[in-house]
Amino acid sequence: MGRRSIRLIVTLILASAIVVCGTGEVSAETLQEIRNEKQEAQNKKKEAEKNLSTVNKDIENISEEQEAVEAELEELDAELVDLLLSVSLLESDIKDKEQAIEITKGELEDAKQQVSAQEAAMARRIKFMYERGNTTYLQLFLESKSMAEAVNKSEYSEKLYKYDRLMLERYRMAKEEVEDKEHQLEEELAELEEIKEDLNAQKEELDALIAEKQETADNFAQQLSKAKTKASEYKNQISQQSDNLKKLNQAEADKLAEEARKKAEEEAKKKAEAAAKKKAEEESGESSDGGGNDDEGSSSSESEERPRGTSVRATGSGLGTDIANYALQFVGCPYVAGGTSLSNGCDCSGFTQGVYSHFGIKIPRSSYAQSADGTEVSYDEAQPGDIIYYGGHVGIYIGNNQIVHASTAATGIKISSAFYRSIITVRRYI
Repeated sequence: MGRRSIRLIVTLILASAIVVCGTGEVSAETLQEIRNEKQEAQNKKKEAEKNLSTVNKDIENISEEQEAVEAELEELDAELVDLLLSVSLLESDIKDKEQAIEITKGELEDAKQQVSAQEAAMARRIKFMYERGNTTYLQLFLESKSMAEAVNKSEYSEKLYKYDRLMLERYRMAKEEVEDKEHQLEEELAELEEIKEDLNAQKEELDALIAEKQETADNFAQQLSKAKTKASEYKNQISQQSDNLKKLNQAEADKLAEEARKKAEEEAKKKAEAAAKKKAEEESGESSDGGGNDDEGSSSSESEERPRGTSVRATGSGLGTDIANYALQFVGCPYVAGGTSLSNGCDCSGFTQGVYSHFGIKIPRSSYAQSADGTEVSYDEAQPGDIIYYGGHVGIYIGNNQIVHASTAATGIKISSAFYRSIITVRRYI
């Protein structure tokens, strides 16, 4: 057994000895309890990352003792481990996306049924009114016991019609929202599948390079098996360290959303009460300024439209924010495999390297090398300008849980959710 085999065995033993935090359901109920539990989970994750960093340093010290050809094989092994991990994580992301699409299809079918049911209800009511005969307003008046009864009947018919139209419009809008959601999920799934094809192609190229070096290592097959085992161990460690924080982040977001919803309901209630009071004043002749206020409200609403496309900007100040905002200028530019031109075409790592180069910061060319350089920070500490590595792919964090990245040939440089794939590491170069 050579020194290389001994090194790999020691690596696996050290990796298996790492104690990582367990995962479970979120037991906290209040926002403060969730944040306390989240802080505790972050402390445990940092401790696990510290232990892993120690192991990596030990591995580096052992690697320095290897001969030149073994060093070349080690580099190929490391790239293969990362690639296998990337493919595995990507397959998991694809499976989750496919399940989300199936759920959305069910929601879409329900929305279609609601629209159909509302249309049928409207048709029945309209048919009923016509089958009652050509009742004119004069007949409605003659058949009523009083003028008040005739007016009430007419107003009721008008209100019923308006109600039907309102409900139909709501159902249709709900259906369109679900359709948009389905389209977005399918687009994201197509991107993930395209990325998977690229990673598989890279794997084939890497396998060919390893085969060329195989003659220099008589026990390479055994080492490759152990490298795959190491990749599986690292995947489990990443999953265990991140799972609890993901659940706590979601619980915190849900709690904040619930509080925002309650606040919005209270504000809506106050506005409704104010509008009712204003209407009562107008009817009693106490106020005559309602029209002007409505115009002002409409103008204010138009001025508060959120920006779209490249008008999105990272908030805050400092070099990181400048880097993020500079990167956002190239949203819509093409993706070109192996390219390095920000405006004419680049790949993911070419994009990040080009943006940083504009500020005089040198970073490695490949996404794998970028994931190992700089300083690692947790996602909770991520700031605009940091690089997020997903396994074979990188993007620039712009804040608000979003990244800008050279995605695929089909979509080019675009803005995406930072969680559109499983995050492996966050690197800081400034």
